Amino acid sequence: MPKRGYHHGNLRQALIEAALQLIEERGPMGFTLSEAAKQAGVTPAAVYRHFEGREDLIAEAALQGYEIFGDLMQYAYDKGQPSALAAFSATGRAYLAFARKYPGHYIAMFESGISVNRTPELAAAATRANDVLEKAATDLSQHIPEDKRPPASMFSAHIWALSHGVVELFARNSPGRASPFPADDLLESGLGIYLRGLGLISPDD
Repeated sequence: MPKRGYHHGNLRQALIEAALQLIEERGPMGFTLSEAAKQAGVTPAAVYRHFEGREDLIAEAALQGYEIFGDLMQYAYDKGQPSALAAFSATGRAYLAFARKYPGHYIAMFESGISVNRTPELAAAATRANDVLEKAATDLSQHIPEDKRPPASMFSAHIWALSHGVVELFARNSPGRASPFPADDLLESGLGIYLRGLGLISPDD
């Protein structure tokens, strides 16, 4: 049987996909490059033609994750237009949707210890995703009187932290953690409380 990577001309991607599966199963530090090579159907030596080490492989998985994440965030923002509130809420929900659909990428991005500044490409992809949320926050915060308006970067950081917390504690089956409420409901109610506190939605909305 031919080895997948060589004969399909996509060894690099085969290794990334193998790493993503192993990351889901064992965590970002729970596998070796040799195991990723075996999973991809190639020899361990072939890995080093594309990656210097395991961290480089994980960083590439994180880069692809941020690219997908940025696309999802942009789609959510666009879908919510022309309502600033709908666009903002959609970007918050997109975070949860991404974590569920792409767990390997999510772990590589946020739980591997890989810095977003490891490469210029990774930093740019991470910034793009953050910029979508910050843009949504900027649009929505225009409805707040200027003297009471938080910086858009703080606004978006609060929502990112809220979304991340819900994902980490209640959407990824963290050991010993359980919630009597679905993660989606926790996120929606948290967003509602935050936005009411800023006067952006009424108590009856």
